[in-house]
Amino acid sequence: MVKILVVEDDKNLNKSICLFLAQKGFEAQGCYDGEEALDVLYKTSFDLVISDIMMPKVDGWQVCREIRKTSSVPIIMLTAKSETFDKVLGLELGADDYITKPFEAKELLA
Repeated sequence: MVKILVVEDDKNLNKSICLFLAQKGFEAQGCYDGEEALDVLYKTSFDLVISDIMMPKVDGWQVCREIRKTSSVPIIMLTAKSETFDKVLGLELGADDYITKPFEAKELLA
């Protein structure tokens, strides 16, 4: 089963994404800030990381940087930051895709 880590500080959105992914046959685990996500990632391997950018403690930019130091796991940035600068920065830091909020569940699934 494909394991996905969802890093999103909005608890309702995090739970909704995890539930949606589970209904589609994925194993999804939620984290509510970047610090928690990095701790989980050091202990468990995942097939995909979906990360917000604007989070408490450690932001999504730093999460992406830290992941790329040791892993090539695919990363999708899922964020309200929709400026071209932000998209390019995310991709330059190592994200594999960049989806802006609001988004459709089908877009995330694709």
